[in-house]
Amino acid sequence: MGLSLRREQFSKLPGWADDTPSHAFAAFRRSAAHAMHNRPYRTGSLGLSHQDFQPSFAAALAVNAADSGYLSPSQAREFFETWFRPVALCPDDGRGFVTGYYEPDVTVGYRAESGYRFPFLRKPDSLVKVPDPDNPPPGIPEGYAFMIDDGGKPACCPDRAEIENGAFDGHDLEIAWAESRADVFFAHVQGCARLRFPDGQVRRITYAGKSGHPFTGIGRLLVERGEIAAETVSMAAIRDWLAVEPERADRLMRENRSYIFFLEAEVDDERLGPVAAAKVPLEPGRSLAVDRHIHSFGTPIFVSAPELADFDHARPFARLMIAQDTGTAIVGPARGDLFAGSGAAAGATAGSIKAKAEFVVLAPAGSEIARRAGHE
Repeated sequence: MGLSLRREQFSKLPGWADDTPSHAFAAFRRSAAHAMHNRPYRTGSLGLSHQDFQPSFAAALAVNAADSGYLSPSQAREFFETWFRPVALCPDDGRGFVTGYYEPDVTVGYRAESGYRFPFLRKPDSLVKVPDPDNPPPGIPEGYAFMIDDGGKPACCPDRAEIENGAFDGHDLEIAWAESRADVFFAHVQGCARLRFPDGQVRRITYAGKSGHPFTGIGRLLVERGEIAAETVSMAAIRDWLAVEPERADRLMRENRSYIFFLEAEVDDERLGPVAAAKVPLEPGRSLAVDRHIHSFGTPIFVSAPELADFDHARPFARLMIAQDTGTAIVGPARGDLFAGSGAAAGATAGSIKAKAEFVVLAPAGSEIARRAGHE
């Protein structure tokens, strides 16, 4: 798909002056710390490199923020206007689109007892990445990202149905057990969850790997089969259908053969989301999942979606987001997934997000992208 760039001005961006980007700055600063102190982010095909970001990363880390770690909205806006230049992404097909995701809150047990029957699994030791998905070993379909490697003998990982029927029983992979298979399924779709145990302990699980089988959205299947109208399909509507049709629910969920394995993590800050692909905690309402082949993590992107309500205000959605995650369904330069936060309320928000959107990348001042768009 072709892409053109269009120069924009902050003063003319609809919604820019009304946004309060304090939390966007905090998210950007976390990415800056990771890139400068740990490992630079990989450059996406758009061309924004670590070298381009270094001055703004250093400036963000040098800012003397308040004890809370957040700048005032005007200070945060001034920071981005100083160090970046707005460049609209214009795909040839004219389409930009956003959806939403969140971190589910799931009540779980330590053992398979008292109604807790459906496990969250750790990644098997034998599950490894396929070295070259475009040229996989014999027996592994093209495009598979993961496979089972048993002493040099590669094989496809069991799919969802096989795993739920016991393919990994006895491997000691169970992290915790949920009361509902749907709770496990939706945690797989989101790639993360917060687990709440009966004794009050709260732990987090995040993505560690997947079976390698293709992802199939069950919402799309329900629409195609006339079970849910296209204009009303949402996460809540899908959950309601699964609850009303329990005998068919398991069969439907197993049509999504992709299965997610998790690793355990602490909940260091209840307000923040899990550590995601950019290796920093997600900022609710400010972290954005993007196509990592195109975008570099840490990139500020102003997303405007006139048909979508803002998370916190009675106005159309127009807010600065930071590219800090990715997903297999997020493909294209103007495609994003908005992180809505953790828990049921965030889930209700995320599940209703499906909207056309415009993406304006904030390109570092002096970068080639900024120059190509006519800045400086």
